[in-house]
Amino acid sequence: MSEVKDVIVQGLWKNNSALVQLLGMCPLLAVTSTATNALGLGLATTLVLTLTNLTISSLRRWTPAEIRIPIYVMIIASVVSVVQMLINAYAFGLYQSLGIFIPLIVTNCIVVGRAEAFAAKKGPALSALDGFSIGMGATCAMFVLGSLREILGNGTLFDGADSLLGSWAKVLRIEVFHTDTPFLLAMLPPGAFIGLGMMLAVKYLIDERTKQRKAKAAEASQATPVDAHRESLG
Repeated sequence: MSEVKDVIVQGLWKNNSALVQLLGMCPLLAVTSTATNALGLGLATTLVLTLTNLTISSLRRWTPAEIRIPIYVMIIASVVSVVQMLINAYAFGLYQSLGIFIPLIVTNCIVVGRAEAFAAKKGPALSALDGFSIGMGATCAMFVLGSLREILGNGTLFDGADSLLGSWAKVLRIEVFHTDTPFLLAMLPPGAFIGLGMMLAVKYLIDERTKQRKAKAAEASQATPVDAHRESLG
């Protein structure tokens, strides 16, 4: 159970692919102009990670070490092709918005990296959980960045959600504030870099404060027996 918890925590926070490893920067910066696009690509990446980790882990005993990387890429490309066709069939608007970045999941360092570092060494169930956790960690980072950029740039949230979830999702659109002229800096790549930098800073501050609290708690727990012993002697 502790190993399962560690895999989840590592994927979502401690070893977040976007905020710690800084992998997959190209789609992270290019597609996160809206929350809908970010969520769509994030979920597609999560599905690919989960299925490829599961498949590669299941076949790891029969995969020759000398040609494992080409085999991994072939498996990843097959899964990505299936996901791309599903998005094209059931979410065509999202398919048009994401464009080339759906097939580019094949070359994403996150997917190949988890296949080599985890799925090739662990069992299928744990590998699938690792892929899901890493994917959801990246999805959360992309969604937060996409939401910030959309709110600052257009004053809206979940604009175009119907392209991902269907026509009923038009009711999810929120107009945070009205603007006649979009804030282009937030919508263009420089805004993505600035937003990502702010997210990295916030994560660093949270981690540092967590470390300080744990250190103080450890010091207090060590000091308590000593104080009690001194009082008994006094």
